Amino acid sequence: MRRSSLISLPVLLLSASLCAAPADVKVAVLQNKLDHPWALAFLPEDQGMLITLKGGQLKHWQAGKGLSDPIVGVPKVWANGQGGLLDVALAPDFATSRRVWLSYAEAGDDGKAGTAVGYGRLSDDNTRLEGFKVIFRQQPKLSTGNHFGGRLVFDGKGYLYIALGENNQRPTAQDLDKLQGKVVRLTDQGAVPDDNPFVNRQGARPEIWSYGIRNPQGLAMNPWSDTLWLNEHGPRGGDEINIPEKGKNYGWPLATHGINYSGLPIPEAKGEQVEGTEPPLFVWKQSPAISGMAFYNSDVFPQWKNKLFIGALKDKDVIVLNVNGNRVTEEGRILGDRNQRVRDVRVGPDGYLYVLTDESDGQLLKVSPSGT
Repeated sequence: MRRSSLISLPVLLLSASLCAAPADVKVAVLQNKLDHPWALAFLPEDQGMLITLKGGQLKHWQAGKGLSDPIVGVPKVWANGQGGLLDVALAPDFATSRRVWLSYAEAGDDGKAGTAVGYGRLSDDNTRLEGFKVIFRQQPKLSTGNHFGGRLVFDGKGYLYIALGENNQRPTAQDLDKLQGKVVRLTDQGAVPDDNPFVNRQGARPEIWSYGIRNPQGLAMNPWSDTLWLNEHGPRGGDEINIPEKGKNYGWPLATHGINYSGLPIPEAKGEQVEGTEPPLFVWKQSPAISGMAFYNSDVFPQWKNKLFIGALKDKDVIVLNVNGNRVTEEGRILGDRNQRVRDVRVGPDGYLYVLTDESDGQLLKVSPSGT
């Protein structure tokens, strides 16, 4: 599905300060003392959720029972800088296979690291991850602690998407022989699909679905258009939302709305929009440092219908956006009064919003509109 035309971009670049604040929310702290949690996944039948901690632990949380001891069988992670244990996702056939997929930073032989993905079987008592198998490794391993990406999404059609950062090695996002700065598409068993765009191209990695991405931090299926949406960090300015389509180039580092942290231009940049690359769907000129995101498609709270919730690490809040087709407008912010970095945002099967805060004493929050 194509994005809206470039003529709408000036509207999409409006400062958040011009947006009306959404209604107040109610917040319940379900769990504290989480050491830098990164992601959560809901287990079926009111069994609670799995939570990853960046240092390398996977834990089970359940209402009335609290937080478990670390689940045994998690792979060894490279917990340095932005690296560690990252995303968690249940296999589409979890009810029969009990497969749990994890992404994480994995060490190489030279002191550098890359993103790896694999799965294991969650034991019936939720205490062990059995027979963990690595099915994907980002190659080459180039990170010294930055830009791993790592978000995982199953699309409901038999495919797994993995969002990968460029390891803070800018030009690699344009190199099709490397897995930096890419969205990868695999089958839900971990194989390369025959119809991936670069399967038969010499010198290109067959796993690649789209490229030209800096540091993706949010990945989700849009339930209204059935398309994959991604958000990513810009450098100093230029955080983006994109719809990663087959074989498309999303520009980094050739096209960007940001500059280097030094205040100087990105050396490779040729402008905000560059021929042959896809313009972003939405851009923040000042980076909130966006993180996990979730579309609200529940009937539980009608006032949240057609909203997109995105966490913010630097701005320490949750951004509320209105989605109308492929047109996105920022509506306001919530949870900013808590002054906590937001790492992950998910909509639970009960229709509530669940939020993880990225702190040494991180929290699991349950959020609903005020008056409910």
